[in-house]
Amino acid sequence: MTDARKIIIDTDPGQDDAVAILLALASPELQVLGVTAVAGNVPLGLSQRNARVVVELSGHPVPVFAGCDAPLRRRLVTAEHVHGKTGLDGIALPEPTLPLQAVHAVDFLIETLRREPPGTVTLCPLGPLTNIAAAFARAPDILPRVAEIVLMGGAYFEVGNITPAAEFNIYVDPEAAEIVFKSGVPLVVVPLDATHKALTSRGWVEEMRALATPVGRAVAGWTDFFERFDTAKYGSEGAPLHDPCVIAYLLRPDLFRGRHINVEIETVSELTLGMTVADWWRVTDRPANALFLGDIDRAGFFALLSDRLARL
Repeated sequence: MTDARKIIIDTDPGQDDAVAILLALASPELQVLGVTAVAGNVPLGLSQRNARVVVELSGHPVPVFAGCDAPLRRRLVTAEHVHGKTGLDGIALPEPTLPLQAVHAVDFLIETLRREPPGTVTLCPLGPLTNIAAAFARAPDILPRVAEIVLMGGAYFEVGNITPAAEFNIYVDPEAAEIVFKSGVPLVVVPLDATHKALTSRGWVEEMRALATPVGRAVAGWTDFFERFDTAKYGSEGAPLHDPCVIAYLLRPDLFRGRHINVEIETVSELTLGMTVADWWRVTDRPANALFLGDIDRAGFFALLSDRLARL
C-alpha cells in the first residue's frame, strides 16, 4: 500500500510493547520506518535486544536503533517487577539475528524527519520520552515536520501505577515528557484511563495460543506472564494491553473517545513527580495541547488485534 501512514515506534519492550510492534507490522495501513529503543521497562541493552527479537518474530524486518540509556536528568527506574528480568518473560525466544543499526536512535529520528516530507511521519512512543525529547532539543527544526505524536503515557482518573500520582513512562523521565508536551507538536495521549479498559480475557489469550503460530504462542505466553502481576495488583479479570492501544488508535480512531484539553507535566513536586495534570474539566485557561483519551471499545480493540496478529 503506497499511501500507508509512515510511523516510527519508540519503545522499551515489555510484553505489551511487543504486541504493539507486532500489530503495527501486521497492518498494511502503516509503514514502520524504524523501531527506536529507549531505556525504560528494562535497561537499554535488553530494550534494543527485545525490539530485535520482536521484529524478527514478526517476519517483517525493519531497522532497529538503540537510543538513550538513561533519562535526561535522572537515574533510570526500571520495571522488571512487572515484565520479568528480560522484559519479555513468559516464553523463551531465540536470540535475534537481526542486526542493531550503527546509527543512534536520536540521529535516526532527526535524519528521518529532515528527509521525509513535512507532516508525513507520526511518532509512536510506547516508553519514556527520552529519545523524542533529545531529538527535539538537539534539532528544533524537526518540530514542525512531525505529523503527530501518539503516545502511551500518563493517567488522570486512574491516577498512578508507579507512584500514587504518576504513570510509569512519564515518571521515568518527566523532564523529557515536559519537552514533548510543550513542543507544540499535535499530541494524542493514550493514558491508563483508556488502557485499563483494554483488559485481556482468558478466551482471547487461548484464541492467540490456538493460532499455533510463533506469534500466537508468544503473545499467549507474554500475556500469561504479566497477567499474573496485574490481576494481583488491580483485582481485575485480565491485564491491560497498554501499548497496543497506540497502534489501534492509528488504525481505528473510532474505537476511542477523548477530549482536547491542556496537559501539563509535574517535574518538581516530591509527591506528584511525573503526574500528567490533565485539565479534563477545562477549569484553567491553559490552551489545549493534547487529545487525551478516556475510553475504548474493548470488544472492537480485541477483534482488531485478533484479526491482525493472525496474519503474521
